[in-house]
Amino acid sequence: MASCKVNIKWGKEKFSDIECCVDESPDVFKAQIFALTGVQPERQKVMLKGATLKESWTGFKVKDGVTFLVMGSAEALPEAPTQKTLFVEDMTDEQLATAFELSAGLKNLGNTCYLNSTVQCLRSIPELRESLKKYDGHVNQAMASVQPAESITAAMRDLFDAMEKATDGIPPIFLLHLLHIAFPQFAEKNEHGVFQQQDANECWVQLVRLLQQQLTVSVAGENQQAEGASASQKGFIDQYLGGRFDCSLKCVEAPEEEESKSTEQFMQLSCFISQDVKYLHTGLKNRLTENIEKFSPSLERNAQYIKESRISRLPAYLPIQMVRFYYKEKEAINAKILKDVKFPLILDVFDLCTKELQEKLIPIRAKFKEMEDRKVEELQKAKQTEKKQPAPAVEQSIKLLPYDFSDGVYCRYYKVLLSYAHVYLTG
Repeated sequence: MASCKVNIKWGKEKFSDIECCVDESPDVFKAQIFALTGVQPERQKVMLKGATLKESWTGFKVKDGVTFLVMGSAEALPEAPTQKTLFVEDMTDEQLATAFELSAGLKNLGNTCYLNSTVQCLRSIPELRESLKKYDGHVNQAMASVQPAESITAAMRDLFDAMEKATDGIPPIFLLHLLHIAFPQFAEKNEHGVFQQQDANECWVQLVRLLQQQLTVSVAGENQQAEGASASQKGFIDQYLGGRFDCSLKCVEAPEEEESKSTEQFMQLSCFISQDVKYLHTGLKNRLTENIEKFSPSLERNAQYIKESRISRLPAYLPIQMVRFYYKEKEAINAKILKDVKFPLILDVFDLCTKELQEKLIPIRAKFKEMEDRKVEELQKAKQTEKKQPAPAVEQSIKLLPYDFSDGVYCRYYKVLLSYAHVYLTG
């Protein structure tokens, strides 16, 4: 490698015995000059005997002792920050809540994560928060064991209000106390006097059932909207978390037997984790087709039936239970399934719906596809022109398309996944 020792003169300053290798790109030499002078390479003018150094060493006779003349001004060094940089891992809970605009969390009172995760999931529903603010029920500990709905709903309202005002974690002591009074199984302790672990799904079911008894919401149907009539009252939980299945029951052993049809209400979907379930959607789809045994009137005996269910009403918020426990008969214990199940950030349940509901969903799905295609096209154009396109500003006065069906039969949202597993999905 041909290298030699050269001198560099920059204004009144001179640097001696600088190594220069002509087998390398001139950019390397300019980087050395930048390290010495602080002049950015793109602002340097490097000259030797009247010739200006550009992209190659062609025409330059570099040998020991020659002096390069450098012209260009150095930029001012950046000033040190006035405030010390605070990293996420060094932040307190209060600082994290402020930085990420998060509400206060809930403190674990000893294996109470099942309650905390359930409450946080419920609190993520803005309509529920608003409905609880309007709730005028009261807490009555004396009646909590007999009629717990009013007391627990009021306690949840007060807890949500406290979480909005606080910046540090809140211990949900009062709500937990009422839960123990109403459902003593959650108050069980182990031999060390510590609360036993509980199933989040059991807590979810009980709390939702109590809210179902207390909270209402105004619902206007198509005719009411047209005539300007007052809206009717409907249960909040039924409106926002309630779904409906259209079910068909067909006898496998007697194909000529007439197929029976029925409807079923649901408050959650269950993903049963079997050996072949690797994805959430697979677990949900498998659950909608069941083999059951029941009495056949045509055969006059028990026979095998196939029951198929399809969603005919989607709730505004779709709770999904990951069924991770199964009963081991030999050991007579509940065992936890630790298998990994992948889930998408946006859950599309289109193929789990009835054809009638799919027809209603298709128009808005087409609009979403057009929007996504337009974004991809704009991104490709930006790459081709090598220009960075700034994100368009969001107008506050933008008019949104309706996101529900006008007849009031179906719900409002179709791509919201609400999970109350111990690992909370903020999605």
